[in-house]
Amino acid sequence: MSKRVLVTGGAGFIGSHFVDYLLQTYPDYQVVVLDALTYAGRLENLAEAQKSPRFQFIKGDVRDREAVRDALQGVHYVVHFAAETHVDRSILNPDAFITTDVYGTYVMLESARELGVERFVHVSTDEVYGSAEAGEFHEDAPLRPNSPYSASKAGADLLVRAYYQTYHLPLLTVRPSNTFGPRQYPEKLIPFFVTRALNDQSLPLYGDGQQVRDWLYVGDHVRAIDRVLHHGQGGKAYNIAGGNERTNIEITRKILHLLGKPETLIQFVADRPGHDRRYALDTTRIQGELGWRPEANFDQALTQTVQWYVDNPTWWQTILHEQAEYRDFVARWYNRSG
Repeated sequence: MSKRVLVTGGAGFIGSHFVDYLLQTYPDYQVVVLDALTYAGRLENLAEAQKSPRFQFIKGDVRDREAVRDALQGVHYVVHFAAETHVDRSILNPDAFITTDVYGTYVMLESARELGVERFVHVSTDEVYGSAEAGEFHEDAPLRPNSPYSASKAGADLLVRAYYQTYHLPLLTVRPSNTFGPRQYPEKLIPFFVTRALNDQSLPLYGDGQQVRDWLYVGDHVRAIDRVLHHGQGGKAYNIAGGNERTNIEITRKILHLLGKPETLIQFVADRPGHDRRYALDTTRIQGELGWRPEANFDQALTQTVQWYVDNPTWWQTILHEQAEYRDFVARWYNRSG
């Protein structure tokens, strides 16, 4: 059956991969992207999607009620990626995170309620749980965010829960672990270190580099969202993780090895405020109820990701040389770290 799907933030990293996945997997679906094209949203990410007659792009902000209502006309499903997502930026300037992640989600929920969408998936993060000293977080664990970013996402999660409980909207939440893959903006750890290593620049590693993250390949991530969108139970949250816990220093060394660069490029810098030590998710629910499991081999996926940046220098060099946001981000990282 033909469906019209609205993807907010669809010009970003994960959103654009999800758009490509929908168009390839569901030949009768129409896909609409609503994106404000802030620094991390790029039309180049939607190059393949724009070739399809079933694709439509709308430039607009999720905080703009009129733009959201217009984009939602005739829409059956919503997948809400649009958000400010980088912890470092949230520490330096929390304002955009509160207005986009919390208020923007409120606008989306209100508009979806008014227009009666059939399914609404809110894309959150594992960071809402805070740091896992031991074990893994289940979906019913308390939300204990430790940065303005994770607090803004936790606030959005609670709004989604409240709208389900109060208005009985068909809402679902996914909480993914650290995602990586091609087209990720080079402020996140893997593309940041890959692009800097390719330029023989230092790799500033926070603290002792022993922070642990569970890495999820973007292809597995979008498949999980697809399962939740079509088969998830309304009102529930679903953890998504790759089962690939690695320390940051291990990831950094792998990147340097793949690029044939020396480990002397690693520069240990002061840790950032409120830095969570470890993230870990229990994925029993999505595996047991929806039959999803990660398929990517971590080492192969990392190799392919690094090679993508090697093969597509124009994509990231444009950001490094032309975007003031990127230069400011790097300068602030070093200035804060001393």
